[in-house]
Amino acid sequence: MLVFDSGVGSLSIGAEIHRLLPDLDLLYAMDRGGFPYGQWQEQPLAEHICRKILDVLIDHPCDMLVVACNSASTAVLPSLRSQVAIPVVGVVPAIKPAAQQSSSGVIGLLATPGTISRPYTAQLIADFASHCHVITAGDPGLASAVETFFWRGENSPAAWRQAIMHLAEKPRFAEMDTVVLACTHFPLVQQQLAKELTLFGKEVSWIDSGQAIARRVAQLLNESGTTRELKQTGSQEALLLGEPEDSDSLAAVLKNRGIRLLSGR
Repeated sequence: MLVFDSGVGSLSIGAEIHRLLPDLDLLYAMDRGGFPYGQWQEQPLAEHICRKILDVLIDHPCDMLVVACNSASTAVLPSLRSQVAIPVVGVVPAIKPAAQQSSSGVIGLLATPGTISRPYTAQLIADFASHCHVITAGDPGLASAVETFFWRGENSPAAWRQAIMHLAEKPRFAEMDTVVLACTHFPLVQQQLAKELTLFGKEVSWIDSGQAIARRVAQLLNESGTTRELKQTGSQEALLLGEPEDSDSLAAVLKNRGIRLLSGR
């Protein structure tokens, strides 16, 4: 299975898939050359992602594809599904489960500015959280800080604090009991974000799309009737795309997660 994103965000989705379906072979494709997707115009982004994914599939045939990025999913899924013969799973902000879980009815939505501004996000809120008050916070630098954290090992407390401030400065913050992490990079620093939130005397439930995507993958596998080789643990490999530099920090993170780093292209 191919898990594709503009960077290390694929790790948050892949971790949940591996936790639920440990026998699956996973290939993480990290398109460092295209990061960050949130700054692309939609048509060039769709063309870029399709080209990159098709190139990867030529060398690494897979039987399912997860586009592990909110921005990419909204831009590329129709075009991509018309070009590949395997199931394609996209990611959307976990607004529905957050609205179902919240006791106060006040939800934080922490995302990139692009995700916050897209009509599909407003539609998700209208469809599943119309009875809630949703505090939207678009942080332009958090995904880059997460990427730097994993790529160079540089902690960025100011970035984690700024992300929480985007929520804290909004009305009804004191009532917020649930936060949706609507970028696949963000769950990778959930602990850091939670620590900053405690400075405001708050604890919340954190929700992201990883578990829902894992369940969707399991459902599609069951519906396909595909017979899988029974093994205790599948392989996990990572492919870096468009990044000429090596990263000892990222290599150490991948090794700790049991992921073998392949040569990129």
